[in-house]
Amino acid sequence: MHKRPTNVLLITADQLRYDCVGYSRKLPVRTPHLDRLAAGGAAFSHAYSVLPVCCPARQSLLNGRRPETFGALWNYSGALPVASLRPDAYTWTRTLAENGYTCAYLGKWGVSPDHDATAYGYHSYLGEREYDEFVKMKYPDVHFTNGYFGERNPIPLEDAQTHWFADRAIEEISRLQSQGEPWHMALHFYEPHLPCRPSGPFADMYDPADIPEWEGYRDTLAGKPYIQWQQQLSWGVEHFTWDDWAPIVARYYGLISQLDDAIGRVLKALDRTGSAENTMVIFTADHGDMCGSHGMMDKHYILYDDVVRVPLIIRWSGVRDAGQICGDFVYNFLDLPPTLLSILGLDACDPGHLQGRSLVPLLAGGPLTEPWRDAVVATYNGQQFGLYTQRMIRTEHWKYIWNPTDIDELYHLHADPGELKNVVSEAEHVDILNELRLRLYHQLQADGDALVSNQWMQRQLLGGAKLNSWNPAT
Repeated sequence: MHKRPTNVLLITADQLRYDCVGYSRKLPVRTPHLDRLAAGGAAFSHAYSVLPVCCPARQSLLNGRRPETFGALWNYSGALPVASLRPDAYTWTRTLAENGYTCAYLGKWGVSPDHDATAYGYHSYLGEREYDEFVKMKYPDVHFTNGYFGERNPIPLEDAQTHWFADRAIEEISRLQSQGEPWHMALHFYEPHLPCRPSGPFADMYDPADIPEWEGYRDTLAGKPYIQWQQQLSWGVEHFTWDDWAPIVARYYGLISQLDDAIGRVLKALDRTGSAENTMVIFTADHGDMCGSHGMMDKHYILYDDVVRVPLIIRWSGVRDAGQICGDFVYNFLDLPPTLLSILGLDACDPGHLQGRSLVPLLAGGPLTEPWRDAVVATYNGQQFGLYTQRMIRTEHWKYIWNPTDIDELYHLHADPGELKNVVSEAEHVDILNELRLRLYHQLQADGDALVSNQWMQRQLLGGAKLNSWNPAT
């Protein structure tokens, strides 16, 4: 009997930190359905976003390359115009469609301001506009007053955006399964992106008095780039204490648990329709959220693990040891395209196009034919409050952040997991600093990052022309 090709269900969250899922065992956030998904597959403890901003990250996922290589430097909704992924660019979803897969897209988009998902290989698209129209019709009197700091959502849980999209996904799974052809569905939730507005029981699930401080909360920002202090000023949170942040974090926790509940509905539908056994389920996030860590909000102008380290779960029949936690460094969005194509037995149009690596060797176990990466690189280019370029390399023990227009950052992660103390100016670390600068340069060059294409930028990384500290009085 011919085996039916594997279906692919890709679920993403927006601005979900790695330490805020249950399987991380880091913080008291309850995510029982995601934990169950992880127990049935493989979870990654060191998955990283290549660029912790919504639109560039999502475009990178579809294209399989770093956003800078096709001009997606920041969100296209910003004040300054920027390139985005063109419809004629490569997407792995188009490869699936060309090989008999029916592809459906639900939820947050962020790939193009002019074209929806049907221009990139999907056969159908249901976006946030449809939900907004639903709310306007059914709840015309609902208004919010607390801005980006969030508040209780008066819309009942069954009509909250998380559960509305979950119900649409359940309907779509039934439709796709009834067709008898292999399918791929992308379900991209907006949550827990700020402002956090949990509904029903999730609005009061967490008591602010019980919320622990983030590891990076007690940061004086001494010896760090000025723009981090400016972030606090820009948001008006420079005088916030933990008593101010704790209710905001409690709502963040609550919305994560609400999202988990919605995902649980979708996973149960897979079981009911009999498609779970033949469906690979992937869960991840585009990036994390500061939510008070280092006294900041959102995700801009920093490359702390708060925003670049994300959850990644893959449940697939080829996972050797269900429930395994993989500690290797992976890219969630760069590594997924080659992973999916490898598992499905499909090829990219140009094998050299994809910049990630297939995760199949890590999932299937056994000896690796070549060493796995021992570092990851993430980037940032500015947008919301002005342009500010950053490049980061992170190893097991160290993180180096190149800030071309300000002081660089170096963190000893084992001694300082909260990234509180910038040790870039300490003479004892000069060897590791030079090593990381060299490694970062070579990786950026290999990835086609134009930031290192001229002699002046190269001199910062390779020629020693970068001040590690600065005192205008000397």
